[in-house]
Amino acid sequence: MGRTPYKRAFAGEDVKDRRIVADALERVGMGRYGGRRFSALSGGERQRVLLARTLAQDPDVLVLDEPTNHLDVRHQVELLALLRAQHRTTLVSLHDLNAAASVCDRLHVLHTGEVVASGSPFEVLTPELLADVFGVRAAVVPHPLTGDPLIAFDHTGTMPRRPREQRHRGRNP
Repeated sequence: MGRTPYKRAFAGEDVKDRRIVADALERVGMGRYGGRRFSALSGGERQRVLLARTLAQDPDVLVLDEPTNHLDVRHQVELLALLRAQHRTTLVSLHDLNAAASVCDRLHVLHTGEVVASGSPFEVLTPELLADVFGVRAAVVPHPLTGDPLIAFDHTGTMPRRPREQRHRGRNP
């Protein structure tokens, strides 16, 4: 289905299409699953096949909503590295802030439907923002392997949230 935008009505796949699809499946680690029915795949396998379908379209811009959903840690890391290596504009929605910090050049943090902070991961992911937006206490330190921001959450409880009018003063989204 990833090649559908390039086909005329009722046109079948050709050798070039099969090569592009096989390459996309290999890139997401699903090359040996090419002959399996989608319904027979696990949630994580389906997620990777859907990404392969997107890659087979060779878009100028990727728009992805929670692409790491249903993936184990290894496949999350591989997928994020693959996205980073694409060297194309990618708009991605992620709830995992550490994943966002590792793969995104620019972050936009939303709270109650509004952008409350925009900038590089180091500019945006601050203990103050995490407390204000998410009501959690956290430390933000450089990742020992990559240098990206790494958020260490305090799992002993949450912080009381300040009234909305006291949050984000002086911040220019």
